[in-house]
Amino acid sequence: MCGIVGYTGYRRAQPILLDSLKKLEYRGYDSAGIAVCGEGLELHKTKGEIAELEKTLPEIEGVVGIAHTRWATHGKPSQKNAHPFLDCKKSIALIHNGIIENYLEIKEKLIEEGHEFTSDTDTEVVVHLLEKYSEDGLEKAMLKALHDIEGSYGFVAINSKEKGTIVVARKESPLILGKGNDENFVASDIPALLKETNKIMQLHDGEVATLTPKSIKVVDLDGNEVKREWKTITWNVEDAEKGGFEHFMLKEIYETPETIHNTLLGRVSELQFAPTLHNDFSSVKMVACGTSYHAALTGKYIFEEIANISTTAELASEYRYSSRARERPLTILISQSGETADTLGASREAKLRGCPVWAITNYMGSSLAREVGERNVLYTRAGIEIGVAATKTFTAQLIALYLAALQLASQRHAKTSDQIRRMAEELRTLPRVAWGVLGKASEIRSLAKKYHKVEDAYFIGRGRNYPVSLEGALKLKEISYIHGEGYAAGELKHGPLALLSEETLVVAIAVQDHTYPKMLGNIREVNARSSPILGIGYEDDEELHRYVDDVLYVPRVSNILSPVPISIALQLFAYYVAKERGCEIDKPRHLAKTVTVE
Repeated sequence: MCGIVGYTGYRRAQPILLDSLKKLEYRGYDSAGIAVCGEGLELHKTKGEIAELEKTLPEIEGVVGIAHTRWATHGKPSQKNAHPFLDCKKSIALIHNGIIENYLEIKEKLIEEGHEFTSDTDTEVVVHLLEKYSEDGLEKAMLKALHDIEGSYGFVAINSKEKGTIVVARKESPLILGKGNDENFVASDIPALLKETNKIMQLHDGEVATLTPKSIKVVDLDGNEVKREWKTITWNVEDAEKGGFEHFMLKEIYETPETIHNTLLGRVSELQFAPTLHNDFSSVKMVACGTSYHAALTGKYIFEEIANISTTAELASEYRYSSRARERPLTILISQSGETADTLGASREAKLRGCPVWAITNYMGSSLAREVGERNVLYTRAGIEIGVAATKTFTAQLIALYLAALQLASQRHAKTSDQIRRMAEELRTLPRVAWGVLGKASEIRSLAKKYHKVEDAYFIGRGRNYPVSLEGALKLKEISYIHGEGYAAGELKHGPLALLSEETLVVAIAVQDHTYPKMLGNIREVNARSSPILGIGYEDDEELHRYVDDVLYVPRVSNILSPVPISIALQLFAYYVAKERGCEIDKPRHLAKTVTVE
């Protein structure tokens, strides 16, 4: 959460900062601000989106500056709580992503020393610490300040007395450095920099970087210089743009077939794309948050069916504070960004417990990848995802879980080589299956028009499609603001039936597997309460339509693979419902793309 950009070079900073910041608005949009060094230090900030900042922003001269778009974690959204913050002398400006846990203790001490505060945020204490230690320059001030701070941070600071210099620091909040010709950049995510440079370096935890137009120096917390190679990013500017689609979310749903193909590429034939694990564990635990948790819960069914190994799924925010068990399961951490705070904390906790750890993430060089070690990561190759609601990245996580389960099945001899080969070959067909679902977009949109006025929706499924019902409900509620809940269909009679009425939509996932007869029984229970039912089933199912009001048919696949086409269909349904309701689809209220604080 929170978007950060900084620029130092020979060009006017203001337009570069604003253009780059807009690429990060998915990380937060309750306030925005900019500070530029010209003759002095000029600061402008406002409550609301970047567009609100632009309305009142004058032409600012200066070739070094910083900008920020905020997702509030400490202090309500307001102009006074917007970043950047200035020191008492109004010469140092600072922006921040993260949480300062001991801010109150620091603030009280700084007030005693005569510093004056203007906001309710934890961040402001840091700019006053920089002021306190500024005698030896901004870089050394930052190093001293970091030794006083407890918490997570991505800091970017400028000082009008050191024109052309930006100092940045990172711990548990992502920061990327970008290198140009006589100009350099910093941002919290790659999309902000793609228009300006493809030379990228990830700043690691406990590192401080000093940028000038002609140099970038990275040091550790003791001031020792760090050497690291620059990476060339192959993404282009268009990868971060809408490409003709009305919303990023729709564009990213339509990128799913390519995402599946890329995630499978070069991996299906050999099934040795991830570490060969010793069989010194008897179970698997998957740990994640949000949509990634739904992927993990689906992974439980995938691993148990394919690899024949006991598997559980747990929310990262619960796992890291739970009691330690005697078992040491293979622990798989799943995070789209690789920067999710609770998942990173769970990774550290798993290692403390002596568990072998493995990660599934979309970003090379992310914090999670470094936590578990690059050799223990399976990358999903989904590319950039701008929309806050995860779509193609969720599907990519499912594909990664199928691949991982097949590899584990091979290592543990849980399936014959012929069985593994047949399953691997069917994975190759999934891009075509995804296109089959996308071909039903007009039909799905018609269903969305029919049901978009409901205020409550319940998604039900069984077995491997129970987690899919959770994800379908999450997609609907986060972008359309309809109250949506997912349930295991067998739980209806344990409470949810009391909530059903003629105005309550029920989405029933009913594929023809071993749970199908029971699922039809659950649908009949809903029918008896007169709730409208939207069934999701296979294209050649000739029975489902008799029990529901409408049916959305998806291409038939092996039942173990059914979560893939069904998830895509539910993503489209949620998108079109939100569109019919006139919602802000790419930037749902109160949410941010990457949750980098607890």
